[in-house]
Amino acid sequence: MDWLISLIMLVALEAVLGIDNLLYIAIESGRVDSSQQTRVQRIGIFGAVVMRVALLLLLVQLIQWFQLPFATVHWEGVIEASFNGHSVIAIVGGGFIVYTAVKEVWHMLAGDLGSHEAQATSKSARAAILAMVLMNAVFSFDSVLTAIALTDNMAVMVVSILLSGVIMLLLANRVAAFLKKNRAYEVLGLFILLLVGVMLLSEGGHLAHLTLFGGEVHALNKTTFYFAVSVLIAVDLVQSRYQKRLAKAQESASAE
Repeated sequence: MDWLISLIMLVALEAVLGIDNLLYIAIESGRVDSSQQTRVQRIGIFGAVVMRVALLLLLVQLIQWFQLPFATVHWEGVIEASFNGHSVIAIVGGGFIVYTAVKEVWHMLAGDLGSHEAQATSKSARAAILAMVLMNAVFSFDSVLTAIALTDNMAVMVVSILLSGVIMLLLANRVAAFLKKNRAYEVLGLFILLLVGVMLLSEGGHLAHLTLFGGEVHALNKTTFYFAVSVLIAVDLVQSRYQKRLAKAQESASAE
């Protein structure tokens, strides 16, 4: 019976921690031609699941290696750090996500809508799938480490990963379709991804015991992160409804 409890806990954990991953998959698949989006999502999620299982098997064998520092930086008063495998993955992955989110927001603001629409579907299927698989490895690192801490039953951990893959397959197309239909929410999604990137950067800095100009870098608290995301969503929903009410009021006033 213990295995069933562990499985339920791990699936719930994958569902909660996989929200940012699902959002990234939906946005990334939206960058390819519409005729290939469903195929790209399926191949990307399948590759991501395979990568996650491989990561699990690797971490079980090499978990101590990922925690051991392999490079140190010491510039007194400016920067000090001791990097291990986990911290480097978090920093590189977080930096890439921040870059991607900022780049997309910049294109939205700097270009006209027509050029942005064209650019939004200009990415090749292969590039999108590769980005999904690699980013999934970054997103999965913490959840895999947590799974190892929760249970030593390898079968339970693998089944939880497979179930999370099925959930992503069921939801990815719906999320992508929603973002395509409601383009304004894509901006919200990009800012949430930006927060995810900042969180990963702070976590990587914390794991590396990074200090900048005498100040220690602390990991962004998960509760703070989810609160910030909730506030972003609430503000966006309230603003959207308020704008609709204003538009209706203006239409009524002009009709009179």
